[in-house]
Amino acid sequence: MKKLSFLLIFFVGFIHAQKLTADEVSLINQGDPETALPIYQTTDEHQHKTLLSLSSEIDPLDKNTAVLVKRMKKSLLSTDGGVGIAAPQVGINRKVIWVQRFDKPGEPLEYFINPVITWKSEIQNLGPEGDLSIPEFRDQFYRSQVIQLEYVDLKGEQYSEIVEGFTAVIFQHEIDHLSGILIIDKKKKESNDHYQKVDAFKKVML
Repeated sequence: MKKLSFLLIFFVGFIHAQKLTADEVSLINQGDPETALPIYQTTDEHQHKTLLSLSSEIDPLDKNTAVLVKRMKKSLLSTDGGVGIAAPQVGINRKVIWVQRFDKPGEPLEYFINPVITWKSEIQNLGPEGDLSIPEFRDQFYRSQVIQLEYVDLKGEQYSEIVEGFTAVIFQHEIDHLSGILIIDKKKKESNDHYQKVDAFKKVML
C-alpha cells in the first residue's frame, strides 16, 4: 500500500511538473555549463524574494534538469564546508536538492529530485545550523531525529528511505528551502514555542 501511495504521489507530481520556462532554461545554462551557478543571498532584494518563493515539481527527464543538478553540485563544492543546497539558492524555484550523506560510508554528496518528507518523528534534537544564503547567521534549531523521504532520480526511478541523525537535519533544512522557509524566519516563529526535554527533545506546541 505504501508503494502504491508513493507511485500515486509521483504520478500526480509528474503531471504537475510544468515545463521549465524560457527564463529558467536561460538561467540554468548561463555562462559555462561546466561551472557553478552563483548562490543567491538574502542581502539582495531580488534574490531574497526568490528564496522566499514556493518551488514546483521538475521533470527529471528534461535535459536541463541534468544540467541544473550538475551545476548545483559545483555550487555546493565551491563553498567553505557547505553540506547541502536547494535549487532556489541558485535562482531556480524547482524541487531539487543536494545533501551530504553523513549516514553513509565516505559521506558522499547525493542529489534528490522532487523530494517529499512523508513522515517525521515526534522526537526532536537541538543542534546548530547555518545557511549558504544568509551571511554570518548561525543558531540552534529543533529538528526531527528521524524522517521518511521519497524522491526520484534523473531516470525517473522512485525511491523511499528512512534517514536519521544529522543527515535528517540537512534534508529538513533543504526541503524547507523548497517551501520558501529560511532558518532566520523559522527562528522568529519558534520564539513563541515551548520545548520540553525528554530522552532527546520533543517539541510541545502551546
